[in-house]
Amino acid sequence: MTAATPVSSLRDAILEGRTSLGIELGSTRIKACLIADDDPAAAIATGSHDWENAFVDRVWTYSLDDAWTGLQAAYADLVADVDHRYGVRLETVGAIGISAMMHGYLAFDAKDDLLVPFRTWRNTTTGRAADELSVLFGVNIPLRWSIAHLHQAVLDHEPHVPEIRFVTTLAGYVHWRLTGEKVLGVGDASGMFPIDPATSDYDESMVARYDRIESSEAPDLHLRDVLPRVLVAGRPAGSLTPEGAALLDPTGGLLPGIPLCPPEGDAGTGMVATNAVTPRTGNVSAGTSIFAMVVLERPLARAHDELDVVTTPAGDPVAMVHCNNGASELAAWVGLFRRFSDAAGTPVDADTAFEALFREALDGDADGGGLLAYNQLSGEPIAGLDEGRPAVVRTPDSRFTLANFMRAQVYGVFGTLALGMRVLDEEGVALDTMFAHGGLFRTAGVAQRFLAAALDAPVAVTRTASEGGPWGIAVLAAYLRVAPTGVSLGDYLRDAVFAGGVVDTAEPDASDVAGFASYLTRYEAGLAMMRAAATAL
Repeated sequence: MTAATPVSSLRDAILEGRTSLGIELGSTRIKACLIADDDPAAAIATGSHDWENAFVDRVWTYSLDDAWTGLQAAYADLVADVDHRYGVRLETVGAIGISAMMHGYLAFDAKDDLLVPFRTWRNTTTGRAADELSVLFGVNIPLRWSIAHLHQAVLDHEPHVPEIRFVTTLAGYVHWRLTGEKVLGVGDASGMFPIDPATSDYDESMVARYDRIESSEAPDLHLRDVLPRVLVAGRPAGSLTPEGAALLDPTGGLLPGIPLCPPEGDAGTGMVATNAVTPRTGNVSAGTSIFAMVVLERPLARAHDELDVVTTPAGDPVAMVHCNNGASELAAWVGLFRRFSDAAGTPVDADTAFEALFREALDGDADGGGLLAYNQLSGEPIAGLDEGRPAVVRTPDSRFTLANFMRAQVYGVFGTLALGMRVLDEEGVALDTMFAHGGLFRTAGVAQRFLAAALDAPVAVTRTASEGGPWGIAVLAAYLRVAPTGVSLGDYLRDAVFAGGVVDTAEPDASDVAGFASYLTRYEAGLAMMRAAATAL
């Protein structure tokens, strides 16, 4: 809500259920966001809970028990925030939306029991499956897609395959447990299996092709039977059951019967959060991973290993450049500097440390002074890395200063992304403005400026972009009650959500563009070192 909205009006909206709740399970935090439907432009209350993935038996995973503990904690934190701000107990909302990290593999049997631990998007063990499927379908199927995980399990003759009765994503799983509905928003579904833009549903010819090749290896496996039903934004996707309400709020304070919008992936909610759902718009989301989404005016001329085609929550085709590794390594270095500050007797909080170090980066040489920073904690397909080995590399004549070190670190976050974005340039994909969101862009004028240099394109940050995916899925939940009037998602965002919003746009600086291009040339050549490091270490 706008700052001018009286607290009493917000209190009334909460008590009367004229609100929408969005919850997103991100890679390091589970966040909840409440908005008022009459003015959905900003959060009126928030809550969060930290959680972490684990590398268990060489598989990146999250415990589903941790997911529910985290969901309950984030919701309880939001309830406490509502009570603190407005003096009322949150008992109901007008609609709920669930979002989470896209892709990955959650497989269940006939008793709805999980068959194998959750395999996240971060795993890169599906190479053979992805290669076979890319040839079979004639489109790029990345390692992280759910169908690649499923097919790899079939190829490996994993014993759980005959027991599979349902496969979904993390958002789809949470939504299912809350509502009983095995559905998925089209944006999230497009990271499971290719979508036909004419139907906004799984590509029927590809489904048939897959079922034919699996008839001998897994004769009882039929995709239509095991994949969630696909819904576009604005379609009803079930209601909160009594069991679901108790799962989210064990105190019993949350009432059942609340409608839910289709569950979506974090890519789709990022597009909503940046108003990038129409052709010639795009967005970059930077967190544990980093990815760019560009809404297409026309189909790509051919398949590219660096790109996969997904959709907006409304079903429009999007070219996606997804990098498994984002800002985690940068955050680790900031944490190291914070520990030094603590040891020196001058402790600083995280925001202060990021602000100071990012400002220092502005004084660095345009090319990073000859330093290179590789942020790959895990494998990175676009960079040709099967495994990650984070590294900082310099030559004897590099200009080793704190400013260059920090500029190289931020450049390193964008390195693999820039390699992928070159393919869109070669395809002639038109882009008017790239919107950016994520914590990396909280320090004004730094990461945004360097991303503009990396893309050689204007990069805009909206005031609401800092709210991120939880706000985006809350907006999609609010849209659930607007869609029956015939208003498109794009029009709703333009007229009801972003009208009059403040946008800060950074134009690419010529010296930064040239400096990043020099950095990227050396970065690409140095990837051979990273491959060797994975072999040696």
